[in-house]
Amino acid sequence: MRTRTRTALTSALALASASALTLGLASSASAATAGRTVTDGTRSYTLSLTAPNTAAGTGTNVTVTGSGYNPDQGVYVGLCAIPAGVNTADPSTWNSKPTPCLGGQDETGTTGASHWVNSDWYWMSPSNSSPFTESGGLGSFSVQIYVKAQLSSTVTCGQGGVTCAIVTRADHFDSSDRKYDVYVPVTFS
Repeated sequence: MRTRTRTALTSALALASASALTLGLASSASAATAGRTVTDGTRSYTLSLTAPNTAAGTGTNVTVTGSGYNPDQGVYVGLCAIPAGVNTADPSTWNSKPTPCLGGQDETGTTGASHWVNSDWYWMSPSNSSPFTESGGLGSFSVQIYVKAQLSSTVTCGQGGVTCAIVTRADHFDSSDRKYDVYVPVTFS
């Protein structure tokens, strides 16, 4: 009985700490939600992505949540440059892969700048992947990623016409599929 009580207490404390962290992040930066409806085979999914729309240019950890995803299609969550020709308010223009992204395609979690969400292969990368939380055939997630304005030695958000967004995009098993792209534009202070 003590083990159950201790486990329940530990779980409650972890949940309270996570909630406090999320609330702290939400109060320090305003959040935005973006979404789109996609049809994959015979099913339609209404994707929703919520992330801060402002962040410290020098870098900060942010919590990103998503819901309505196809749990059979893995996605990366990360900060990327918005491709030329993409209007983040018009999904019909989302024809180019968001790139470059902070940390690249980080399957191992070495940078903390992206997160791989998938329900089949998450165990392959325990430091940087997690399964979708599934309910009613839909997948949701809540992950932390590290964001900063400088994506690479030559690309910085807000400089030289580069605009950036926190995005989801299909994982490396289907990287050319644009159906799961969702953008929350980010500005850096």
